[in-house]
Amino acid sequence: MITYKYIGGGVTAPKGFRANGIHAGIRKNKLKKDLALIVSDVKCASAAVYTQNLVKGAPLIVTKKHLADGYAQAVICNSGNANTCNANGVEVAIEMSELVEKYAGISKNDVIVASTGVIGQPLDVTPIANGMESLVNGLSLDGGRDAAQAIMTTDTMLKEVCVEFELGGKTCRIGGIAKGSGMIHPNMATMLVFVTTDVSITPQMLQKVVSTDVVDSFNMISVDGDTSTNDMLCVMASGLAENAIIDTENDDYKAFAKAFNAVTVALCRKIAGDGEGATKLLECTVSGAETKDIARKVAKSVITSSLLKAAMFGADANWGRVLCAIGYSGQDIDVDKIDVSFKSSQGIISVCENGRGIDFSEEVAKKILLENEVIINVNLNSGSQKATAWGCDLTYEYVKINGDYRT
Repeated sequence: MITYKYIGGGVTAPKGFRANGIHAGIRKNKLKKDLALIVSDVKCASAAVYTQNLVKGAPLIVTKKHLADGYAQAVICNSGNANTCNANGVEVAIEMSELVEKYAGISKNDVIVASTGVIGQPLDVTPIANGMESLVNGLSLDGGRDAAQAIMTTDTMLKEVCVEFELGGKTCRIGGIAKGSGMIHPNMATMLVFVTTDVSITPQMLQKVVSTDVVDSFNMISVDGDTSTNDMLCVMASGLAENAIIDTENDDYKAFAKAFNAVTVALCRKIAGDGEGATKLLECTVSGAETKDIARKVAKSVITSSLLKAAMFGADANWGRVLCAIGYSGQDIDVDKIDVSFKSSQGIISVCENGRGIDFSEEVAKKILLENEVIINVNLNSGSQKATAWGCDLTYEYVKINGDYRT
């Protein structure tokens, strides 16, 4: 049985990684960093998953090509401009990787490129080129937080996490940073997530871990129902922990996958809780489902309901909106078996049993729903499968943020 613990740090906590983040001038606000770089001392086994949106940012096209051999050594990411739907977008993304080669000495073909921000605006590479020397010179073991800040857009909080565990007597770490606040309804991984680890693992096994994990982690987040054009999750594994290389689905593979999931779920919660304009994190847990797929789709349907999200903003125990969302989830469910309850640090209250309303205290329910983390428990009472999805409430502030996002 693997045991892991959360420790301080992010992408520079695993052995072999340094990072930095600066204000290069891509964004007008000089107080906000807009260019991040993560580098490894050695070439890393790497894996990634990308947005399923047919409109894709140019950096994803370049990154897919660079990761075709399963290896990478650096990540460069700018914020403030998504480099999407631009005539010269691919050329700019390639030039960003060439700048890493020039200033950091890492082959351009081993560079993961990412961008986030406004879609359809030309990205001038000049400020990136001008900032590269400072960016590279500032790379450090303490630079993970600066990198995390530099990838933020409308995020209100920095998102980083790290876990430590053992494989074969070797201390191993997995660290991650993420950005994401709006335009979040993934169908692959999520927003932008950069993960590092010092575990020794083959690219093939790493890709399997990532592709399997996102189904129950990042794919289960929704802030606003919009799938971004630039979503990407990438992982680099330096192997410097010197554990026996993971090249099959053995016990070490399972232990690594569990620790990896601890990182991704923690980032999921941070992203959902920091949804644009949000005042609270919503978690929907669905149990008693006949199949895992039914559990996932029901949980996601509940968490994406605008009416339910608005009710949670108002701390209104309107459980009918939960059943409504379950009803249009497209799943074959016996509505007469559904139980619903709301839970937070203030307690738990049942509001629906066997698909019917029951007497409950509106006063107690409101007290529970006023907390900044609320769990919506749904029991379908039809099987043994379960799933969890994460979202946030829908507030006036969300409209304000997105009403003038470009200006």
